[in-house]
Parts: sequence; C-alpha cells; structure tokens
Amino acid sequence: MYCIGAMLFEHNKPLVIGKIKLPKLKKGQVLVKIAYSGICQTQILEINGSKDNKKYLPHCLGHEASGYVVEIGEDVSNVKVGDKVVLTWIKNCGIEAGGSVFEYDNHKINAGPITTFSEYTIVSENRLYVLTKDISMQEASLLGCVIPTGLGAVLNVAKPKNNQSIVIFGCGGIGLLAIQAAKISGCNPIIAIDLFENKLEEAKRCGATHGINAKNYSNEKIQEICKEIDFAIEASGNSKAMLNALDVVRPFSGKAIIVGNIHYDQTIEINPKHFNMGKSLIGTWGGNSKPFEHYGIYEELIFNKQLDMSIFLKNIFNIHDINKAIDEFMSGKINRVLIKFN
Repeated sequence: MYCIGAMLFEHNKPLVIGKIKLPKLKKGQVLVKIAYSGICQTQILEINGSKDNKKYLPHCLGHEASGYVVEIGEDVSNVKVGDKVVLTWIKNCGIEAGGSVFEYDNHKINAGPITTFSEYTIVSENRLYVLTKDISMQEASLLGCVIPTGLGAVLNVAKPKNNQSIVIFGCGGIGLLAIQAAKISGCNPIIAIDLFENKLEEAKRCGATHGINAKNYSNEKIQEICKEIDFAIEASGNSKAMLNALDVVRPFSGKAIIVGNIHYDQTIEINPKHFNMGKSLIGTWGGNSKPFEHYGIYEELIFNKQLDMSIFLKNIFNIHDINKAIDEFMSGKINRVLIKFN
C-alpha cells in the first residue's frame, strides 16, 4: 500500500515528504493507521547528526504516536484489528519482529521496529500498547515516550518521599512531566531551571515552587531556596547541566538522574569527589518504564486529570507542515509538537 510519509535523506536538511510504499507484513508485525505522532528530541538529534545513524539513511523517523490497528501479521496475539494503540519505542510484551524497508521514488527507505512519521506504518508487535482508558488520541500519542520518560525518571528512578527536595534541569516536555511527578510525590521545594521564561512559567503551572533562569544559575541561588537537594533530574540534554545536577545534590545519598542526550561523540568529565561524598549519578532508559507494568498507571493519571496535558497539546501540525513543526520545536520556545494525520 501507499501513503504519505516524511523521510530523512541528509543530516541538517528538511525531511522529504512523499508517497511511500509499505511492504507486506512479516511475522510479528502490525499495520497501524497513525492518528497523532509526537516529535521528540531524539528525532532532532537524528536530523542534525548528533546520533550516529548515518548508515541508516535514508530512513523514516518517529517513535511515539497513537493510532488504530488495521492489519496484523502472523502470530500476533497482543493486539487485534480495530484496537486503539500507543506506538512506543519502549519494548512491551510480544514479538520483536525487527524493522521493514519502505520504498520511495526508487529508493529503499529504512524503517526500524517503530516509525511514526507517516499516515500508515508497520510496527513490531512489542512496540504497541493497547489503550484501556477513554483518553484522547492526542494525549495517548505522548504515552509513547515523553510521559513514561518524564514521569518515570521521578516515580520509578528517584522515588522521592514526601517533602524531599528536587531540582529539574530543562523544562521541555520531559522536564514538565518530571515536575508533575514530583508534585504528585509531594516533593518540596520543586525548583525548575530553564533558559526560557515562558517555560519557567509553564513549570510553575505544572507544580514547580521556584524557577531560575539558566543564564543566572548558580549553586548559591539553589542554596538560598533549599540548603540540601535530595534529587536532581537532568532533562535538558546539556553536558554542563549534567555536571550541575551532580554538583547540586547533597552529600550522603543525593541522587542526580540523567535523562537528556548529548552528541554521540561528546563526553563529560566528572570529579570523583562527588562519589566519595556519597552522591549517586544514575542513568535511565525511558524512565525505567515498562508498558505492561506502568502505562496503565500513566493512563489513569491522564484519565483522572492528575496531569495537566493541555500544555502539550497547543502546537499541532499537519504532516505536510512537519518541517515547520521541527523548526518550531528546535527553536526551544515550545515544549512539544504533535503531527496530525487525516
């Protein structure tokens, strides 16, 4: 079958929008009609060459979306035709069927186990989660990445107790959800750090008790608010912020949790004194979320209006305007964009 899709042919170039041909389903694969797809920082890193993915070009992008199951391949048992589903890069139960090769204008287009920048896509069974609550498809699309990553960094990794202190570096989608998770957990204070004042305002709307512009950041400013910081979440993808996160947490059990991504060949240099002081530097893979274990919890939070989702649903673009959407997102002034499919 044919459908409209967006493809990456060259780094730092606009995506090519055109009619792609999808192959027949293989064992363990599922054909999904996309409703909404998010654009994540990971896709920006792929587009600008910050991820080591040149060998896969040209290829389709996208790893969080909502949609409807149209057809299932051999041995697929966890979804059925007509199901409303979340498409997620985080592995769920089911078959790991690998990727596909699409076609466009005599080009072979690589597609991994999940791609979402097209009207229809072929997904490995284990990258799908069947919705159980009556939430909107816009909201559901964000269950694919930003919600499990942001909430999970706090609820699954940090696991703060009531009245413990936390600093969030970066108030994009993941940071704002981490702030909401911190509020749910009863953290106090919740200190947000970002370069953009509008994002700091959104952070306060989500539950941050304090906001500091990153241009004016210092440990002294944190100390004026709270003498001991229990947790720091780095969600900016900035190497300096990663070091600041470790630096700001208290000795004797302070934890810095790194969520953001930097350029694939970039490194950070850490003074081991932090570890001698009893601090921990912790990584996380999608907020340590497991779809079969945690997505139902996240759905419940959305359904019961315990999360402010409206803040993520303000910037919706058509697939033909995806390059404009990417430019808006890359500007740093907005925290999330969604691509709508007819």
